[in-house]
Amino acid sequence: MISYEFDYTRPDTVEAALDLLDDDSKILAGGHSLIPALKLRLSAPGKLIDIARIPSLKGIKMDGNELVIGAAATHSDILESDLIKQHLPMFAEGAALIGDPMIRHKGTLGGSLAHADPSADWPAMVLAAEGTVVVQSKTGTRSISSDDFFTGFYSTALESGEIITEIRFPIPAEGTKMTYQKFVQPASRFAIVGCAALRHPDGTARVAFTGVADAPFRDTAVENAVGDWSEEALEAAVALTAQGMEFNVDHYASETYRHHLARVYCRKALKALLY
Repeated sequence: MISYEFDYTRPDTVEAALDLLDDDSKILAGGHSLIPALKLRLSAPGKLIDIARIPSLKGIKMDGNELVIGAAATHSDILESDLIKQHLPMFAEGAALIGDPMIRHKGTLGGSLAHADPSADWPAMVLAAEGTVVVQSKTGTRSISSDDFFTGFYSTALESGEIITEIRFPIPAEGTKMTYQKFVQPASRFAIVGCAALRHPDGTARVAFTGVADAPFRDTAVENAVGDWSEEALEAAVALTAQGMEFNVDHYASETYRHHLARVYCRKALKALLY
């Protein structure tokens, strides 16, 4: 389907992008979510502001005891980064499962987080890795914990006039283990269920899901139940998976089947952290 007419601009700086941002505009990063929405007339902004080539939004770097990923870093940038492979290998593992090569070379981390598709991969991984989303507006910057960032169905804590600039992660302690396990929808490559899990050297865990409910979430009940990581403790934790959640229901999975998949992939993720 051919899209309607709109204005297109590609600023060179975040400040220039913010000056252009208004109620009749949309930020374009990778575009693999926005462009289909335009074609289907699900979104109809008068202006697209392309931030994908702003230099300050690119790159992956160390900053003290944090690893910083620019909002415009693509899935492929993350997949191929030596820093990511060294400190957040779950991200390279997860990036390899996203879409196809075209999507991985165009789609961006910041764009995925801002769009907040309930079946997207990055939100669960960012939650498990204790990410902090840094946003900028004309009045300054602020940092939003990933625990507070996702607020509902395709909704986030981003306010009008804000742009994600980077996502910051604490460097995991030596001996930390992490994984992302995903039941893939074969056509779109989105997650029918995805589970990201991280095990600290002291045995504490962070476990997050995508695809299960109307927004990604940390499963603190599972985290608290893993205990000594014995077989009995892990099975008890798995039994608590997504307890009390309102499950997504679609033509891919009923509530019962999606809950079953959530438990299966929770078990796969936790057991992957034993070795």
